[in-house]
Amino acid sequence: MKLTWRPAARKRSRAGDMLGVTAGLRRRLLVMLIVPLALLAILNAWFDYRSAGNVANQQDQRLLGLVPLVADSVIGQTGEQPLLMLAPPVEEFLKERHGAAGYAILDVDGKVLAGDAWLAGLPPADAEPEFHSEEHDGATWRIVRRRHPTVLGETVIAVGDGSDPRQQWARAVLLRVLLPNLVLIAAAAFAVRWAVKRALKPLLALKEAVERRSPSDLNAIDQAASPEEVRPLVDSLNRLFGLVNAQAESQRRFVADAAHQLRTPLAGLQAQVEAWAQAANAKSEHGTLALPIEQVYKLRSATRRTSQLANQLLALSRADARGMQSQPEQRVDLKALCEDTLEGQLDAATARHIDLGLDADPVQVMGHAWLLRELLANLVDNAVKYCSEGGAITIRCGRRGATAFLEVEDDGPGVAPGELPRILERFYRVQGTLGEGNGLGLAIAEEIARVHGSHLQLQPGAGGRGLKVTLPLPA
Repeated sequence: MKLTWRPAARKRSRAGDMLGVTAGLRRRLLVMLIVPLALLAILNAWFDYRSAGNVANQQDQRLLGLVPLVADSVIGQTGEQPLLMLAPPVEEFLKERHGAAGYAILDVDGKVLAGDAWLAGLPPADAEPEFHSEEHDGATWRIVRRRHPTVLGETVIAVGDGSDPRQQWARAVLLRVLLPNLVLIAAAAFAVRWAVKRALKPLLALKEAVERRSPSDLNAIDQAASPEEVRPLVDSLNRLFGLVNAQAESQRRFVADAAHQLRTPLAGLQAQVEAWAQAANAKSEHGTLALPIEQVYKLRSATRRTSQLANQLLALSRADARGMQSQPEQRVDLKALCEDTLEGQLDAATARHIDLGLDADPVQVMGHAWLLRELLANLVDNAVKYCSEGGAITIRCGRRGATAFLEVEDDGPGVAPGELPRILERFYRVQGTLGEGNGLGLAIAEEIARVHGSHLQLQPGAGGRGLKVTLPLPA
């Protein structure tokens, strides 16, 4: 099992969040623009319909006014055909709407006596005019029929107009209302996309700046770089950052101060217990020891553990400090760091008959030397404690491609795959583990790895035995 840090996945996730915010705003703005435009289009169509209705009513009245003029145009009869002299308004009507106007004179049985034959039809039942629309030659005609007396007696006069505004209404709605609004909506969609991208650019920049921050970076956000509408939110975030920073700083100071204050008396106590243990060991050889040697050794072990815990708490507090983000990094020679760590851990490894080896290639990285030294010391110390007596531990450093690495591998009992993620937690120890420890060594190493923008990678050692801990670093 291998724990790896995947910044690319996180970057894609952030990019998806940003696109989701932008797309959501675009959708909302587009809906807010389309709805009023659609309502305006409907309202405009309604007004056009009312206007077309008024024009149609005027047309009906004009057609009705032509009926008595057509009746008066009958001045006599030649055989069965009426003799006509069209009144000037009737002639003007037919001339203005050439091909779209017609008339007919019918008898009471519906037979056409003069005019357009296609206007034949059943006469009205009474003297009231009848209006209706008919299709003829692909056009909609508005026709009025009315009984009217002439020199021939009672006849039926029919007048038709093929320029019915009701017929033009649908085309007018398409050309004057729907088509312009569709073009406007399409233009609005492009405008919204462009406007949102431009207008929200400072807000998205603020979002990205907050996301790029490490969890320990609680510095205030620059309000001047934020849009005026967002400044109250930025001000609230800054107040929250200040409160969280003050609380976290108070906790860090407490841990650091407590650990620092404990170091001096614990160091003195440990020195006294070590001297007592040496004296007790010497007296036990002469048989003059009043206190059992086992109790002295237990007291010494407890004192060593307490002193180590104080040192680890201090190291954890320093590695977890927010100020490390602002401290400049320096060039660190990993090979020299491994050699120093090997020298410092050699006595502890020799006491347990552990073969502590070094496989180091020259490589340099940018980082904090004292923190990387603390990390490597914790990894080696952890391996020495939990490796079996007579085992082997190897410290490595070098390059793998464009990445440098620090690595500690042992051939001890190892860690079950299900517990690998948990051993980086503070104060967690694997069930059934023998030996002394506080469960802080790997947690401190992981905190230092985070300060350097990386994570520890845990996997079984060679042949599936032991544990191999790797820290990748930019070379």
